[in-house]
Amino acid sequence: MIFNWFKIFIYHLKQNKLFSFLNVMGLSIGIAGVIFAILYWNNEHAYDKWNPEKENVYQVLNKFGDSGDIWNSSPVPFGLTCKATIPEIESITFFANWYAEDVIKHGGQKWIGKKIIMADYDFFDSFPFPILKGSKKDILKEKNSVAISDETAKLIFKNEDPIGKIITKDNKPFVVKSVYKIIKPSSIEPNYVFGGLIDQNDISQWGNFNYTLMIKTRKGVSIETVLKKMKNVNFINRTLKSAKENGQTAEQYIQENGEIGIIVDQLATSRLHGTKSINVDNFPEGRGNLQLLYIMVGLSILILTLSLVNYINLATASAIKRAKEVGVRKIVGASKKQIIAQFIFETAIIVTLAILFALAIVELSLPYYNNFLKKSLTMNGNEFYLQLIFIFALVIVLAGIFPAIYISNFETLKVLKGNFSRSKSGIWIRNSMLIFQFGIAAFFIIGALIVNSQVTYMMNKDLGFSGDQVIRIPFRYNDQSKKSEKYQTTKQEILKFSGVKDASTFAGSFGNGSNSSSGFTYNGIFVQPRNIVMDYGFLEMMKIKIVKGRDLSPKYASDTISNWLINETLAKKLGLKNPINTIIQSGWGNEKGNMSFKVVGVVKDFHVTGLQSEVPPMIFVTIKTLKWNNFDNVFVKVSPNNLTETLAKLKNYWEKNINQDYPFDYEFVNKGFAKTYQEQVKQKNLFFILNLVVIIIAVFGLFALASFSMERRLKEIAIRKTLGAETDALLKELSKQYIGFCLFGFVIGIIPAYILLQKWLENFAFRTNISVAPFSVALVSLVILTLIIVLAKAYQVTKIDILKYLKYE
Repeated sequence: MIFNWFKIFIYHLKQNKLFSFLNVMGLSIGIAGVIFAILYWNNEHAYDKWNPEKENVYQVLNKFGDSGDIWNSSPVPFGLTCKATIPEIESITFFANWYAEDVIKHGGQKWIGKKIIMADYDFFDSFPFPILKGSKKDILKEKNSVAISDETAKLIFKNEDPIGKIITKDNKPFVVKSVYKIIKPSSIEPNYVFGGLIDQNDISQWGNFNYTLMIKTRKGVSIETVLKKMKNVNFINRTLKSAKENGQTAEQYIQENGEIGIIVDQLATSRLHGTKSINVDNFPEGRGNLQLLYIMVGLSILILTLSLVNYINLATASAIKRAKEVGVRKIVGASKKQIIAQFIFETAIIVTLAILFALAIVELSLPYYNNFLKKSLTMNGNEFYLQLIFIFALVIVLAGIFPAIYISNFETLKVLKGNFSRSKSGIWIRNSMLIFQFGIAAFFIIGALIVNSQVTYMMNKDLGFSGDQVIRIPFRYNDQSKKSEKYQTTKQEILKFSGVKDASTFAGSFGNGSNSSSGFTYNGIFVQPRNIVMDYGFLEMMKIKIVKGRDLSPKYASDTISNWLINETLAKKLGLKNPINTIIQSGWGNEKGNMSFKVVGVVKDFHVTGLQSEVPPMIFVTIKTLKWNNFDNVFVKVSPNNLTETLAKLKNYWEKNINQDYPFDYEFVNKGFAKTYQEQVKQKNLFFILNLVVIIIAVFGLFALASFSMERRLKEIAIRKTLGAETDALLKELSKQYIGFCLFGFVIGIIPAYILLQKWLENFAFRTNISVAPFSVALVSLVILTLIIVLAKAYQVTKIDILKYLKYE
């Protein structure tokens, strides 16, 4: 029987080559989309699964009062006090939550070490990578200790035993204590873990939020209990102590200054669901893009649904041609169950072919997909194969059951009389599905247009600064104590180059913001502004405007001591209508107490971070006022003429005079800022690609359904032409119902499109408004596409040989 079914399937495959191909390709595209989404989903949910302590390890974050800023860094004494006073905490670790690159030296050789982490205390308790060699406990107890990955050990020491050997970083010797194996994917995948992170001066400083803190709780402990005790530690040692120093009650102090809130994120869920901190990712391997993940999964399900609808439409439409076959089989004794089983068997063959095509599509496209996501996804693993089997079964059920039942319910007498094709049975279902296809197509077109509009808006928005021909050059100078002096010398030297127009610096970068923030209270209003510690002329070089007062200048001695600028946002937050000459006490202390500053100018708001965030409050002081030496880049404005020659001069100077161990590197400021919306550019490209896929599938369905519909009306068309009907009239008659379906589907599609895209736009502090334009363009596009397909087929049908067809009938 199975062999007989297979022969029947092959016969109909040959008879309907085009529609069989459309069926297989439509399903394969839909299944490929789901496979792509599954690979991404599996990878994102695989982070830290290897870690046996993931349920007990938490990252500690701090929320600052009314500003709402959340930092993933904590003071050292806070972590140490929590460890000493809260018995539920088993261990803690502090680490720098970004990868560093540094010159590593060993045995007369040197190279740029990548993925370097600085840490202290029990790092390997929170991230228990398997220790292959060396110490397994207290690895970073000594400040000159280092643990390295097995791959790094092979790179440096070849076949030698690395334990006890010396490697050098920052001209300081470190003893290799352990070799560990990295298990991926993980929130942190370091090649080196160096000890000696914490500055001894920070051990007693409750105001220095310089390090990421992780805690490991004992098993079975309630995190709510631990969090309550941590908040109490913060209250006693910070809030209560500061209130007493100010002669206030705790309630008065909190009302005036706010209170620092404590947040803990479980490692098991922090990548996708963790609390987002300002500026930087919570872990070195970055933060998972939950929104993009949901978009990928949602759109892939929509495309698979579209493919299934397409298949069902084609299957039920083609069933007309097989109606007599079913009638005859019923007469000779075939049961309803046998007919259902036969058509499900045929669907299974088609789905098998579709999955094979889908796997081929994924395999060929995977390098581009990995480049799009910046990942290394592969099609392997037991979980993936089980999911593939589930997809196979699900598609067979969804695509096969309805057509099989529909076909098996044909009335034997009616189909043998030849009246079935003129009945309305099943037509409303196919039409409904066609309308649904139009709705999905409308959703994708509208979505693509709105996403493109937002990305275009972000790319063209006035950022408040001009990065044209300004390059950022990392300033890696080894002697921190002389860094500022070296910068001034460098600035004077490179300004002599013919292609250099200007040079300056500030402690931060465009796109990532500043690397410093300090809170203070003015007239009972607590704010946490970003500190823009800059050189003279920085604002002028970047064409950042002063709206009130003046810029800081070396002409005024007080500008290096007690004057600063504030931006418009800070002026509004403090309620300053006339801020010039206002005296404000800063959050920076010295031996005489907090320093006071006079506002001499107001800077027009500009975007130092991405457009997803509001412009933060900022204060501007010169590097001579705060001798922090925390700037990491030199910004150089270059002439577009002879740029290659200018860059060669800068490269030569940097490698000779700044740091010979590092290769010269630079980035145009505009390009660097563009990275802040690269995720949105990805989403725009994703929508564009999926738009093409959806339109192709919709075209498949519309063309096939129109073909079947019009072929059933060949006799009607022949009679109409015999009676003198014009081609134009026939085209209008044949196409008008499809225009109606298109309009109905469009109305259905615009509602979810508006709601979901409005929700997507809420992620941006600066966004475009949803206008009528994308909806109008989508409608016109759909109507034109429908007319092209339907009229092309209708025109072909109207050119039939009337006499030959009527004679045949």
